[in-house]
Amino acid sequence: MTSEYILRIVDLHKNFGDREVLHGISFNVKKGETIVFIGPSGTGKSTLLRCINQLTEPDKGHVFIDDDEVTGCGYRISEYRQRIGMVFQNFNLFDHLTAVQNVEIAPIRVRKMKPAEARKKAMEELRRVGMQDWADHYPSELSGGQAQRVSIARSLAMDPEVILFDEPTSALDPELTREVLEVMKDLARSGMTMLVVTHEMGFARSVATEVVFMEGGQIVEQGPPAEIMKNPKHPRTREFIGKIAEH
Repeated sequence: MTSEYILRIVDLHKNFGDREVLHGISFNVKKGETIVFIGPSGTGKSTLLRCINQLTEPDKGHVFIDDDEVTGCGYRISEYRQRIGMVFQNFNLFDHLTAVQNVEIAPIRVRKMKPAEARKKAMEELRRVGMQDWADHYPSELSGGQAQRVSIARSLAMDPEVILFDEPTSALDPELTREVLEVMKDLARSGMTMLVVTHEMGFARSVATEVVFMEGGQIVEQGPPAEIMKNPKHPRTREFIGKIAEH
């Protein structure tokens, strides 16, 4: 890697019909950083993550991981998606597979790992998120928090360089939210590079390297958590943080 940044986003644009969802987004991420994106719903945060790993194709701009361009990479996209993991709001687990089978399937099918090796790796990652005792349970037998932790283990099993979290706790009640956030905090402490879209301000304050406030498909303000949370410079950021603090 010649650049000091593990991930670079350059002038990203995305339209859906006449609606411009992303308007020239640019930022850089160093290895081991946790970047937290906050802002009102519908402002492009989730679309940004989807454009980064090409689940949604941007109309303009570039995404680089370790100086390799992800955008427009064609048949090599599966290779890059191994390097950029993603954890979704609604888990996206296979209902007909157990927890351990959900975690081992991608290493077997995508990385061509031998089944015994993949099973060992899957159990290691389930242990890492505190779900080893639920390895043989199906998603229907898990709580939302447990299912989300299996989803995180599934992403970790591919040894990604970066993990994108798209509102990973928004479908969970407060108690289940805490157990997922604890896993994410442990990942941050271990040096995992993470981009997180969330409304959990406590997580942003305690874990984020940088907080990015977005509105209208643009980055309005970004900086260290203490600065953005306690002394935001932009009036719109102050208004948003103020409203969050009232709840």
